[in-house]
Amino acid sequence: MVPIENAASPSGARRLSLRVLPRTFYDRDTEVVARDLLGRILECTRGGVTVRGIISETEAYLGEHDPACHAAVGRTRRTAGLYGPPGTAYVYFIYGMYWCVNAVTRAEGLPSAVLIRGVRPLDGLEDMRKRRHGRRRGAEVADHALADGPGKLCVAFGIDGPTHHGADLVRGATLRILRGAPAADADVRVTARIGISKAKEWPLRWVLKRQTADGGR
Repeated sequence: MVPIENAASPSGARRLSLRVLPRTFYDRDTEVVARDLLGRILECTRGGVTVRGIISETEAYLGEHDPACHAAVGRTRRTAGLYGPPGTAYVYFIYGMYWCVNAVTRAEGLPSAVLIRGVRPLDGLEDMRKRRHGRRRGAEVADHALADGPGKLCVAFGIDGPTHHGADLVRGATLRILRGAPAADADVRVTARIGISKAKEWPLRWVLKRQTADGGR
């Protein structure tokens, strides 16, 4: 585990900031927010335990005109959270097994969000291990893979819909996104979205490149 006070940014030797991102961060175009979330810190506190990780993968879902966005069907009981204030959490259930967490973007009434697809563990590693290993049979999960998918990270972080859907990421106490250190363009690659069947060719997935000890990727 990397101590938060000594953690370097994905791009260099800058320290990670634990200040919460402001509401104005989310009140922007969804693509901009998705890109800018890389290098930021997802934090969840549950049962007195706090876990943190550097956001390493995101996808943008743009609104009612985006066939892959839940808002494509309009405002329903399920999608109402997408129409909420920017900087709130939209958490939904998939495959009858996993939760996925999103940050709502743009002005209230304009449904869109960023799916947080992957996180690199930072603090609370032991608790992440317990949560993930308790859901698996056989070999344990490697630390780098504890939260490298949207369902995995929600298990590792203890995020679920009943507890966190609609949570305020700015002023709340249980689920927040901290400033961390913005990722440099050289450390980011952009691809088509994955795991969907509609508009899957749209280049709306941002990934933080993994750096090796010798500086390679």
